[in-house]
Formats: sequence, C-alpha cells, structure tokens
Amino acid sequence: METTELLTKVRHIEIKARGLSRNIFAGEYHSAFKGRGMAFSEVREYQYGDDMRDIDWNVTARYNRPYVKIFEEERELTVMLMIDVSESLGFGSKSVLKRDMVAEIAATLAFSAIQNNDKIGVIFFTDKIEKFIPPKKGRKHILFIIREILGFKPESSGTDLNMVLRYMTNAIKKRCTAFLISDFIDPDNYKKALQIANNKHDVVAVQVYDQLSAALYPVGLMKVRDPETGEERWINTSSRKVRNVYQSWWSSLQSNMNNAFRQSGVDSVSVSTESDYVKSLLQLFQQRR
Repeated sequence: METTELLTKVRHIEIKARGLSRNIFAGEYHSAFKGRGMAFSEVREYQYGDDMRDIDWNVTARYNRPYVKIFEEERELTVMLMIDVSESLGFGSKSVLKRDMVAEIAATLAFSAIQNNDKIGVIFFTDKIEKFIPPKKGRKHILFIIREILGFKPESSGTDLNMVLRYMTNAIKKRCTAFLISDFIDPDNYKKALQIANNKHDVVAVQVYDQLSAALYPVGLMKVRDPETGEERWINTSSRKVRNVYQSWWSSLQSNMNNAFRQSGVDSVSVSTESDYVKSLLQLFQQRR
C-alpha cells in the first residue's frame, strides 16, 4: 500500500471510529468493561456491618473512634487487541474484505478504550506472533496502531488460535480485557487455551465472516484456492454432494467455535461483512451490562 493511500485510509478510519466511539459507544463501553481494581477514596466513621479489615487504624487512633476506608472501582483498564492477520482475512465476496472490517472494528474499540482513559495494546498473529505492541495511552499511540492494522504485512499465512491465546495469557501479567478478532477458521480445538486465558483475563471474541464462506452457490465449475496453504483445486458447485460437504465443514467449524465460547464463558459476537458491525457491537456491550 502506497504511503499516501495508507495515510488517507488512516484518516478515514480515524474520523469514523472516533465518531462512533464518542457518540455511540462511550456509555456502553464504560458500562460493559468495568475496571477490576479498587482504589482508596476516603474514610468515614465505622458503621455496623462494615468489614473489620477496612478499618484505618491510623485515623482511628487519631480520633479515638473507628474509621473505615472507602474504596471505589478503578476505571483504568488495559485493553489488548488480538488481531488475526492471516491470509484468509483477505477474502470478501462483496465490496468489503474481512480484513477491512477487522480494521474498522479494532480501530473503534481502540478509540473507545482511549476515550475511557484505558491503555491499549495489540498482538498481530497468524500461526505465529507477528508483532506485539505494548499497551499505552494517547492519540499518537492509537494512530500508530491503526497504521499498523492497515499496512502490516505478515510473514506467515496460517492461523493458530491456541498459540496466540497462550502467548497473551503469559505476556500480560495483570488482568486485562482482551478482544480476539478473527474469522476463526482454525480446525484445531482451542477451547482449553481459551478457558485458561479467560480465567486470567476478560476475553471477548469477535468473529468476522463473509456470507459466501457459509455456503456454496451452484454456479458450475469453480477454481478455489486455500489462501493459508496456497492449495488450488477445481470443484463442481452444481453438485449437491460437493455443496453438502462444504456446508458440513462450515457447520462443524461454527459449532466448534460456539462450543468453545460457551464452555469457556467467553462473550462473543459474529459479524458478517455485509452487516452493520456497529449494531452487533452495541448488542455485545449491552449483554455485558
């Protein structure tokens, strides 16, 4: 991608994502993703039923009667975006590629986090960790992330969800909110890794898919290519058997994914490239309130 084209796209996504996060997502994001830490706020006199462990002994000694510490929830979060940059994200049967929608969703979440004074970091992955951007605050950091999302060129082409989940679990020491954004085209069972990650962190899954991935249409002979392996073959889409085999593959993939989410306790949303991702994200946020 040329530098001028990249900067134009960065500016376009910045304007759209910032507007969405400010005008639509601000309140919903704040309610859906609450801080997990507790910060000291003030003291007040002890009341019946207060936890004895909250007594401030220094203030109690000074005033010769018991006082307790009052805590409030810390709002600052660390947000990690685990972004799939495998070759399968380059597919799109309509005007929008899966990769483009992933970029917009990631940018919108990033701006929402920054407006909430949260730190934001990114892990780009394929079947390896392609790049790790440590969490920071600020508009400059956000724009750097968006440039990377739009212009990043991965070294590999496959997908390994087990690997990125294990990496994130070990790399981020303190509890964070982690968005796993992918098309989830991974035949391996990643339920255990997802469960371990969600026990330590707050993992939210966002699937981006294309309608054509869900079913084959009977249009005769078609040359297809697996973008992650490079394998090419001709298939007869007019054959009901061929279409049924493909449908079975897709249904199995979706079933495994949904089972992994449900059994791991991970909140999730699936977004088609032909649908309004804003509506889908709002529904996800509202479910978590």
